[in-house]
Parts: sequence; structure tokens; C-alpha cells
Amino acid sequence: MSVQDVLPRGMMSERTKQPTADNLKLRGIDFYHRYREDIGLMAEMGFRVLRLSIAWSRIFPKGDEEEPNEEGLAFYDRVFDECHKYGIEPLVTLSHYEMPLYLAEHYNGWLNPKTIEFFKKYVTTVFHRYRGKVKYWITFNEINSILEAPFMNGGIVTPKEELTKQELYQAIHHELVASAWAVRIGHMISQENKIGCMVLSLPVYPLTPNPNDVIEVMDQEHMQSLFTDVHARGYYPGYAMRYFREHGIEIHITEDEREILRNTVDFISFSYYLSACATTDKTQKAAEGNIFKMVANPYLKSSEWGWQIDPQGLRYVLNQFWDRYQKPLFIVENGLGAKDELVDDGNGGYTVNDDYRIEYLKRHLEQVGEAIEDGVDVMGYTAWGCIDLVSCSTAEMRKRYGFIYVDLNDDGSGTWNRYRKKSFHWYRTVIQTNGADL
Repeated sequence: MSVQDVLPRGMMSERTKQPTADNLKLRGIDFYHRYREDIGLMAEMGFRVLRLSIAWSRIFPKGDEEEPNEEGLAFYDRVFDECHKYGIEPLVTLSHYEMPLYLAEHYNGWLNPKTIEFFKKYVTTVFHRYRGKVKYWITFNEINSILEAPFMNGGIVTPKEELTKQELYQAIHHELVASAWAVRIGHMISQENKIGCMVLSLPVYPLTPNPNDVIEVMDQEHMQSLFTDVHARGYYPGYAMRYFREHGIEIHITEDEREILRNTVDFISFSYYLSACATTDKTQKAAEGNIFKMVANPYLKSSEWGWQIDPQGLRYVLNQFWDRYQKPLFIVENGLGAKDELVDDGNGGYTVNDDYRIEYLKRHLEQVGEAIEDGVDVMGYTAWGCIDLVSCSTAEMRKRYGFIYVDLNDDGSGTWNRYRKKSFHWYRTVIQTNGADL
């Protein structure tokens, strides 16, 4: 089991101590048994890269074992071989919100420095095992989300309201050190490995021209930039040291850890779904569905789940990252969660007429093109998600993102059959023309 198994209502919920009869009804899309069919559909769309994750708890079920689970390792051999059969390059996240539950319950996750050693053993195992099969790696999914989701991201069982800033930032430090170790180990095992970090990107605009709001934006951006600064530059920036001083935080860091942090990433990857506003005006309410609980932008429309839609924000954040780091950038999540309706396609089958998703992705890809014209080195783009799956934020199937519809409902009913949406055929043309035909 991983931490996901006790998050029945998604990242916004409190942790449930043990699975209950209700949350055990929740089912995934069964990629484990249907990966050949699913990868075949992605190949039909023309995928050149597939972003997926290795479940840490499949390789080391408890997390602290001496020897890995061969059955789990063999599964990913089959998956990667299937990708290569179609010329698809795997882009693999090492840890994607699925720390082994045992490490959370017995070690308190990243709050315990021993977890660094467990992670090192895990990444050493998979880097050796998949050498030649995987060249592109991401260390942690949306690592900065630990600020708001310390259990899901960091396996920290201390209740969020009881977690001190000292404890939170010490746990963050351990995770950053572990990420740098992964970069070092991966580069030592194969010079072909390209290893990146991954953050939840959230461009922030001042709600007003009031200088107080502008400074508030700067402070909010610093909270996020800390993670990419350490990954890309190899040390804690001055603004972080000031924050630590002013909040009584004393990070325990050894000289060996300072040296390890100098193993910087080859590229920066990120998710992008929405932007937000910041203000010092406490009467302003936070936007719905926003994990970082920032203020709504009055100029933007929102999705059904309250996420504000801002295609230009993607161009803006691409330029921000490029200007700051001059490292290749990979957009590894971008998409629209919506309620899709399966309808008769007129040819004896079924489809989803998801023009709203096509419009969303088209407008965002146009802004990627603008960023490339700006001189930004965009390494690649993978939409979230290529196939419907359980939404991480709300643990729902009805919040669908994919180009492929999966017949599975929130109550666990369904056939698990796959159907091509209208966006499936549109995206195939986008790939074929490398974005020239949107």
C-alpha cells in the first residue's frame, strides 16, 4: 500500500487512518492489466513520449527492505518494452505521490532523514534495472505541493495543523537532498540519463498595482522558486535564508549535504493548469479548487471545478523559468478536467464530443508556440492526462482529462472499455504536424 490508498477523497481531504469499506470501492483504470491496449492507443495518436511513473511501493512494498520486489520490476520492463515497440520514449517520474505507506507510518516520511537512504536504494535499483530503456527521468512530482499537502507529498503523518514550520522545512530539505542524490546516482549509472525536477507552477499576478500587492506576489513566488532554485542552482537562495531567520527555522544541513545539492538537474519540468492573484487585502476570498488558496482573477473564467483558465499564463511561466535558469523546460502536465458524456458516434460505436477540451488545449499550445518564438527552449509537452483516470485532487472519475474515455464511474461500476474521444483524433493531427495544425 502507498499513501494514496488512505486518501479516499483526494489531495484536499484529511488522511484516513486505515482503508474503509467505502474507499476500497474506489477502483483505478487497470492500466496494470491493460497497458498493451492503452499504449497501443497512444501509439495510434502518434505519441513520441509517454510520461508515466514507477510506483515506489511496487518496487519496495514497505520501503525499507533490503531486496526489491522482482514482480514489480518485471512489470515495468514489460511496459517500457511496449513503449519502445512503437518508438515511444518513456519519461519516468520516480515518485508521484505514492510513498510506501509503511515509510509514512513507521518513519513519518520525509521528516525522517533515514528516508533519504531508502530513496537512494530505490532509485539505484531502477536506474540500474532500466538502463538503456529509460533516459528521461523526473525525481518528484510537484515537489512544492508539500507546502499544502505534507502527507500526500511527503508521507508526513503529523497532522498538518500540528506540523511546525521547522519540521516542514526540514522535511523539504530531506526531499531536496534525496532529489539531488537521484541526479548524482543517475548520472553515475549512465551518461545518457537526463534527470529533471518537477514543480506545480502557479504564476501569480498582483490583484492591484498597490506596491503592497506587488511585494506580496514576490513573496509568494519566492515560496515556489525555492524548490527550483535549489534544484537548478544547487544551494539555498538568500530570500530563503531570510525567511528561515525570521521564522525561527534552523535547517540541519551537513557539509556532505551541501555538496550533494550541487548535483543540479538537467531540465526543469512542471505542471500548468491555472494562474492566481495575490493581495494583502484580507477581505478577498480565495479561488475555488486552488491548492495554494490564492485570490481569484476577475478577468478569467473558471472550469467546472473552479480552476481559472489562463492560456497566456503558460507563456508567462515558461518565460519566467527560462529567464531565471536557462535550462530546457518540459511541460509535463496541462489539461482540462471536465464532465464528459459518452454518446453514439453514428458508426456503431461511442465517443465524446469534447470540443471544450480541444479549445482549452489549442489555446494553451498556441501560447507554447509564442514562448518558443520568445526564445524559450521547450523540451517537450505531455498533456494531462492522455487517458481518463482517477483525479488526484478530488478522487473522482467524473473529473476527466483524457483523450481516451474509460468506462468507469465514481461508484466503481463500469466495463473499463476504452473509447476514442473527439480530442483523440484532433491531437493525432497536432502531433503529426508538430503543432502547425491546431
